[in-house]
Amino acid sequence: MLEFDARCSLGGFALDVAFHSEGRVTALFGRSGAGKSTVLNLIAGLARPSSGRIAVDGRTLYDSAAGIDVRPHLRRVGYVFQEGRLLPHLTVRRNLLYGRFFARNGGGASAASLDHVVELLGIGRLLDRRPAALSGGEKQRVAIGRALLAHPAVLLLDEPLASLDAPRKAEILYYIERLRDDVRVPIVYVSHSLDEVVRLADQVVLVSDGKVRAAGPVQEMAASVALRPYLGRHEGGAVIEARVAGQDLESGLARLEFAGGVLYVPDVDALTGETVRVRIRARDVSLALARPEGISILNVLPGTVAELGAADGSSLDVRLDVGGAPVIARITRHSAGRLGLAPGKPVFAMIKAVSLDRRSVGYA
Repeated sequence: MLEFDARCSLGGFALDVAFHSEGRVTALFGRSGAGKSTVLNLIAGLARPSSGRIAVDGRTLYDSAAGIDVRPHLRRVGYVFQEGRLLPHLTVRRNLLYGRFFARNGGGASAASLDHVVELLGIGRLLDRRPAALSGGEKQRVAIGRALLAHPAVLLLDEPLASLDAPRKAEILYYIERLRDDVRVPIVYVSHSLDEVVRLADQVVLVSDGKVRAAGPVQEMAASVALRPYLGRHEGGAVIEARVAGQDLESGLARLEFAGGVLYVPDVDALTGETVRVRIRARDVSLALARPEGISILNVLPGTVAELGAADGSSLDVRLDVGGAPVIARITRHSAGRLGLAPGKPVFAMIKAVSLDRRSVGYA
């Protein structure tokens, strides 16, 4: 468990943030300048609160009332910045082993060997190179490995994909997913990309102007009204978890099953039986009062209108209950009136398979 309750002032910026999380990955989400990186610096001991308490797995790192302020190098915190910050005169192997200098006895479940980290991050062929010969994605993988070899009690990732192009982002996301699933170290992940948050996080903390505006499980937060002002008008939606029931190699479609029915999704990089998380954007959902026939749309899900959102110009969001899973449709106010939509009304949600691309699906 991560417990954070701290206040501080940096220049003209005041931060007053409190949250706790038991998730494997806690995402701090919000716009630039919201205070997300300041929270990481307070956890790491690189900045000092004026008051509050910070604890990881029951171990207190800071408590103003009790007079506790553990020095940064004794906190067992692994920190990965936006840039790799590798030592340029050392090879990748020696950069990785540098992390061991900060390892403390009693790493426990978080302890990782060099061989394990190299295999986990796919950097075996890079060991004899120096940082200048690495791509941006390779540098970030090495930086993550160095942090792991310090045997941290918590791993802090401060927008590790921000400086990478799209292919390198996809590459690093895969390795962070492996890290989340294979290494039992809690992660605090800072981002202002909802795609990244949905793929990686269990818990989401929305930070704005130095304060927590909302917090909760990723499925609830993705569909939360509180999140909408911090997204582009086309980025709102919902998240569901589904099991891969089969892969049709000829068509390239995966069959995903969840409580609300079946989704057909292209190019799912997961094995049959595995659980994935699917982000369905509200803009990609259409509604009908009867099950349509003779259409190209593969995904037609029966559901019930749960809530009509407030109007946003000519459009509004309709929250649906689809077998207990939330799905949101963004339609015009004209269409909502023409269909007579109201809470409790049965409808069919239609979702084009091609709208659910690789960025929309990740391991749960």
